This record gives sequence, structure tokens and C-alpha cells, in this order.
Amino acid sequence: MNSRLFVDPVHRVPRLWSNRELARIAHLFDGDVVNVSAWRDEDKDKRRYRDYFKKARSYALTNFRAEMRGFQGAEGEIFLDLEQALPTELGGAFDVVFNHTTLEHVYEFRQAFANLCAMSRDVVIAVVPWLQPYHSDYGDYWRFSPLAVARLFEENGLTPARIVWNRNKNTSVYVFAVGVRDAERWREAFEFDCSEHAELLNPNRSDAGSGAFPPPLAARLRTAAGAVGLGRLRRAFMRSAP
Repeated sequence: MNSRLFVDPVHRVPRLWSNRELARIAHLFDGDVVNVSAWRDEDKDKRRYRDYFKKARSYALTNFRAEMRGFQGAEGEIFLDLEQALPTELGGAFDVVFNHTTLEHVYEFRQAFANLCAMSRDVVIAVVPWLQPYHSDYGDYWRFSPLAVARLFEENGLTPARIVWNRNKNTSVYVFAVGVRDAERWREAFEFDCSEHAELLNPNRSDAGSGAFPPPLAARLRTAAGAVGLGRLRRAFMRSAP
């Protein structure tokens, strides 16, 4: 039996999707890469995130408190509190800063996002939940729309280069976002279709997240009635009634 036929829709489906999105672009980067708030650097699909960045010159991890799925004591691991001012030695220390589903757990998310951007000489890759039930026992405060992520990049001097989200039915929705300092360098690699948010507000994309959760019962009944005819639907309910 294929275990992927029965995948947790709240956490696993969007995680596997975001892993595929990262795999599409990770080969582009050959500089110094850091996974911020990496915990064990696991992609939850039997790989390490460092394995995605095959051309990286160096790869580092940062973590916070161990009880928050944080500090592991691994060699070269950096202790970092994203809610505090960034240590001077980490400013512009990396070419690529990667962060996966951390910001919803950080109350001071603007400071945290600013720190991610300040650490990077060019690229920030952020994965955040947009639609997802409350989770974790160490704080779960925020959800981020594509438009919010675009604004956060711009507030910190980066150009949104790619902002996408999974469209799986009846699952949580993650936003996968790439921001860059040198837009011209990456013009051929990314769509930049979120420039000035035009595409994020395009009616053709306004259905984002609409399939994430089942519609209310009344809406499903109306749809069913339209499909089979109201009379037949009533007779079906009468036959099934005790």
C-alpha cells in the first residue's frame, strides 16, 4: 500500500508540497546558506534540508531554546533569538537565509522577519502558514497571506521574486516565498509576478485557499440539490429518515 495515499492534511500535505517547491530552486544557490530555527534540519520526508542545497559553499543552522524544538548542541550550530536585535556578527553573514514555518510561533514576527532579511546578503526563502489550525504547545500566534509576505519583504529592502501557495483540497495552506536584494541577477530564475502585488490581487488567483477546508453543510446541500434536483434530494432524505 502506498502510504502517501493517506497523508495528514494539516501538517504533512503542505510540508511535502513546500519540500517540492524548495527542490525546484535550491540548486540555484552556491553561496553561504543558513537554515534559521532549523531544529534538526529535517524535512519530515527522510531528508535533511542541507541535502537540497547541493552547491552551497557552506551550510549553517540556528536555533532557539531546546524546549521549543530548538537548540540541539550540534557542531557549528548558532544560538539565535529572533525576537531580539540581530547580533552584529550575523549581519549579512549569509547569501541565502532559509526559514520554514517558524514565524507563526514568534510573537514579535516583524523583528523576526527583519532579522532574517538582515542576515542575508541577497536571498531569503520563507515558508509560512496561511490557513492552518492552531498547533504546538510553545505558542502559535500568526498566519500570513501572500500579500502580507510581499509587504514584509518590501519593508526590509527585498523584492518579492516568487510567492506561491499550495492548492490542495481540504488541507492546510502554506505560502512559499522568495525575496531578493539583487532583482536583476535573478530576473531569469524567478517569475517576479508579485511585483507591486498586481498578480496577488488578480481575480484569477483570488480563489487561493478556497479549497482548503470543506464548505459548510448548507452549501454542500445546495450544490447537491443543483446536481440531482431538489425533488430527488428530498425523496432521498425522506427514505433515509428513521
